[in-house]
Amino acid sequence: MKVLVAGGTGFIGSHLCRALAEGGHDVTALSRSGGDTVEGAEVVGGDVRHYDSIAEEVAGQDAVVNLVALSPLFEPKGGNVMHDRVHRVGTANLVQAAEAGGVDRFVQLSALGADPDGDTAYIRAKGEAEEVVRESDLDWTIFRPSVVFGEGGEFVPFTKRLKGMFAPGLPLYPLPGGGKTRFQPIHVGDFVPMLVAAVAGDDHVGETYEIGGPETLTLRQVTDLVYEAEGADVRIVPLPMPLAKVGLSVLGAVPGFPMGADQYRSLKFDNTTDDNDVDAFGVDPGELTTLAAYLGVE
Repeated sequence: MKVLVAGGTGFIGSHLCRALAEGGHDVTALSRSGGDTVEGAEVVGGDVRHYDSIAEEVAGQDAVVNLVALSPLFEPKGGNVMHDRVHRVGTANLVQAAEAGGVDRFVQLSALGADPDGDTAYIRAKGEAEEVVRESDLDWTIFRPSVVFGEGGEFVPFTKRLKGMFAPGLPLYPLPGGGKTRFQPIHVGDFVPMLVAAVAGDDHVGETYEIGGPETLTLRQVTDLVYEAEGADVRIVPLPMPLAKVGLSVLGAVPGFPMGADQYRSLKFDNTTDDNDVDAFGVDPGELTTLAAYLGVE
């Protein structure tokens, strides 16, 4: 198959391009800059926010995978309006180009909790993007993963960056809400084969999958594992959520500060599946890679 991976030079995208190429597919990675290289793929330039920049590259593909995304962990440059431009508008442009260009298969990377009426700009834009995909004439599959970790991912470094924002240079780590927010992290090496299956097979058309890893961890547990892996000694102390709200809301107005009120709101709800759908891909959750095993502290 000829497969275009939008966002193919990113963290998940680079792993997916390599896996698709190893499976014998002809892979094109769409990148906003177009200047990167990815193993197993031809890299082309195109910005999903601008239809004319992507239409020609999409045309004639057998499948399109949309991995283009802004991080929910940090406030994007340009403000939260960028979530709408990248996630909803970008998805709409890819869908339109796919329909016009004779593409059959469309795989969309969404997010757990995606909802047009959600609490954050990221969640709302992801929910609206899902609606665009479902209303299309394409054979679509939607994935809603929890956080994905692995080499090149941002989830593990995020915990250290969070400390740097709240307690730089101190042995204390004031974790918002005591780090009670729950995640269900899945390793990129476990997740990518599911994306490949959705691209190459017909069994997953018209399905929306919630995908998580083998265990549920609080942000505090994740932080403990990260610092244990580095042999570092840090004392975690609870930062009351009302103080975190004030701090992130105020600091969010400071140019260059990477978090804001939306990130505070995102820490108020869990990032876990209701029903982990990995079994739809013949996967036993107990066989998936744990975060501790990845960090070497199992």
